[in-house]
Amino acid sequence: MRILVANANTTEAITALCAEAARGAAGPGTEIIPATPRFGPEVISSRAENVIAGHALLELLAEHAGQVDGVLLAVSHDTALEAARQLMPCPVVGMTEAACFTACLAGGRFGLVTFGGTETYRERIAQHGLASRLAGLIGIPATPQDAVRDPAGVATRIGGAIAELAGQGADSVVLGGAALAGMAPRLQPEAPVPLLDGMACGVRLLEMLVALRLPKPRLGSFAVPQGRMVGGVSAPLAALLRGG
Repeated sequence: MRILVANANTTEAITALCAEAARGAAGPGTEIIPATPRFGPEVISSRAENVIAGHALLELLAEHAGQVDGVLLAVSHDTALEAARQLMPCPVVGMTEAACFTACLAGGRFGLVTFGGTETYRERIAQHGLASRLAGLIGIPATPQDAVRDPAGVATRIGGAIAELAGQGADSVVLGGAALAGMAPRLQPEAPVPLLDGMACGVRLLEMLVALRLPKPRLGSFAVPQGRMVGGVSAPLAALLRGG
C-alpha cells in the first residue's frame, strides 16, 4: 500500500516531520511517500494563504493520481479536503479530520491545541459536524517554525494547554498542527487524557479505507468531474478536471 503524505505549504522540514510520524504509525507493507507543493505559502496562517495553498495542493495531488492508494493531507486546516476527495481516484483523509473523528471514539468530548488563532479550527470542526463534541480550543503563543527550531520549549507550552483542556472537560486532546506531528508520544506520559496525532490517526484510517475498497460515488457533489475546462492550471490537474 502506498500512501501519499501531502503537505500544503512549502516548508520541507514540516513535510519531513509529518512523514516520520506517518511511518511510525503505518502497518507492515505500507509505504509513506512525502510530497511538498512547488508554490504557495511557507506556512498557512491566513484565509487567503489557505486558498492559495489549496490550488498548490491540488496540483501536487494530480501529479500522483493513479500512482498511490491513499492520500493523507499533512496540513492541519484540512486544506482543499473536499475538492481533493472529489478529484482523486483513491481515498483522501485530512489529518485534523482523522484526529477529531478518532477522538470521538476515545470519549465524549475532545479539545484541540494549536498555534496562535483558533477560529478557523472551530469552523473546520463544525464543518465536520463535530461542534457538539468540542470541549475547547487553545492556541499557544508560538509558531510552527518554533516547533521545528525548539521542540522542547513548544512541548512545555503544549503540555500546559493539554492540562487546561482536560480541566474544561476534554476526554482527549487533538494536537492541531502539522508541525506537532510526532509529538504525542513525548507528551503522553504527563498528559491526563489521551492525545491524538493527526498523522498517526490518518494513516490508520487510510489503511482501513483502502482495505474496504469502497467505490467512488457516481452521483452527487463528490462524483468525479467530467468535461470541465480550466485554463492556467497544470496539465495533470486539467486532466483530472476533464475526467481523464
